[in-house]
Amino acid sequence: MAEKVEGMLSPYRVLDLTDEQGLLAGKLMGDMGADVIKIEKPGGDAARGIGPYYHDEREPNNSLYWWVMNTSKRGVTLDITKPAGAEIFKRLVKTADFVIESYPVGYLSGLGLGYQDLEKINPGIIMVSITPYGQNGPYSGFKGSDLALWAMGAGNYMRTMGETDRPPIRIGHHSQCYNHAGTEAVVGALVALYHRRTTGEGQQVDISIQDVMNFLTAVDYDLNKTRRFRGAKYFDVEVKHIWPCKDGYVMWRYTGGPMAVRHSVPLVNWMASEGMASDWLKNFDWKNFSHFTTTQNIIDRMEKETIDFFMTKTKMQIMEGAVKYRIMLYAASTAKDVRESPQLAARGFWTEVEHPELKKKITYPGKWANNSLTPPQISRRAPLVGEHNQEIYFNELKMKPEDFRRLAQAKVI
Repeated sequence: MAEKVEGMLSPYRVLDLTDEQGLLAGKLMGDMGADVIKIEKPGGDAARGIGPYYHDEREPNNSLYWWVMNTSKRGVTLDITKPAGAEIFKRLVKTADFVIESYPVGYLSGLGLGYQDLEKINPGIIMVSITPYGQNGPYSGFKGSDLALWAMGAGNYMRTMGETDRPPIRIGHHSQCYNHAGTEAVVGALVALYHRRTTGEGQQVDISIQDVMNFLTAVDYDLNKTRRFRGAKYFDVEVKHIWPCKDGYVMWRYTGGPMAVRHSVPLVNWMASEGMASDWLKNFDWKNFSHFTTTQNIIDRMEKETIDFFMTKTKMQIMEGAVKYRIMLYAASTAKDVRESPQLAARGFWTEVEHPELKKKITYPGKWANNSLTPPQISRRAPLVGEHNQEIYFNELKMKPEDFRRLAQAKVI
């Protein structure tokens, strides 16, 4: 057993019943020091089937997605749908502080394991329920994929994803909505924990992924007071945000008004210093320039000169120039760039995690906050299927070997 990491949640225990909708919540709480026990069905959780895989070997213990989302957790197999499995789960609840779950609304109650059932066993238990649309309302029984939840809860973001003349698309390979929900689930859990410390009462925390995504949209609109459009379109014109250069791309855009002094003016000055800005561009009226009133011909003319300039330089050369001329610009990083970032290295962002089964260490994204006294940190790699069955069932629940064998044969554990 790995040495226990002392953290801000070290006194607390979490029972993790989530699928990919909530795996991140348990990972974050585990990295904060909580004793998180991931409960899977015998044979392994379905999320182990999410790739990519270590060395492309498709095997339940090789999912890199599983590795990342389940650090700092112990793992047991248990079928809570069977009466014997439900009874074992109730025994675990007696010593737990949190249960995190992402089952459909009413599913656990149907097994006698809903919040109303568990609070009778442990009045201080905090149940965090993560569902697509929440525990009540006309949509509460609906299923919700990542794509559907982007559309239902963050349309202002979805409308920006993809090409202007094509339908919107999801962001990336993995589910961004679920990650946002997992983070907010931790926030809700910690608020409930504070309430329990002052009142002694547990409670159920109801996380609707649609609510979470709508909150993001509302904040964005409140800040910018404008609708977003798919592609690079601003009303009737299209403008570039991502620009090609010699060895990749940089992120930057032309702006007018007060922001021109951080974007447009210093870049044009740099271009002019190297003889690559026309008189038209050097004398352009940036004070009165706006994407909402300009024409596509003007945008295209600007972009042609700018691309010609960027294509003479590498990402590093453009970054150095951005610092020299004080331009609000940054290179679009590849995975390799991120891994080799000197800033992340200086912050101690990366951490080496021991994988005894591989006889090697694997580099992971590590602490996501630098708390001075109790920084989050990975205490162990993700559990193998049923890795801690004996540790928890024998050592903690004092289960007899013959009972363990009988339950294993019945596929309860």
